[in-house]
Amino acid sequence: MKRMFCVLGALFAFGATGASAQPYVDLSGQFVCVQGCMSSAPGALAFVTQNGWDVNLTNEAGASSRAWIDWPGHMWVDAWGEGAIYSPDGNSIQFDRGAVWQRFVPPPPPPPLPPRHHRVYR
Repeated sequence: MKRMFCVLGALFAFGATGASAQPYVDLSGQFVCVQGCMSSAPGALAFVTQNGWDVNLTNEAGASSRAWIDWPGHMWVDAWGEGAIYSPDGNSIQFDRGAVWQRFVPPPPPPPLPPRHHRVYR
């Protein structure tokens, strides 16, 4: 009986540590502001560059700031004086003041043109 409790305790501890560890999320890339944007230009891009826990942000209006990940799922943006939460997949960032960035996915390229047929006149 005692052995069964030890085995169950070990399994529980293993499961808790494995589930609580969050994988590294790479936020680097282009984002488009979809809510609470600083720029009135539609489709203006914001940029994120991440190196470990350090992050550089440039919003769609061109203002830049350094930031850092203070815990998984949250970063502090120093010059803007606000925090932001990011999704576990890194595809969206929501700032404390209401701005929301979505990862920019470029549209697919246009389909190739049909082959040209030339007539040969004799």
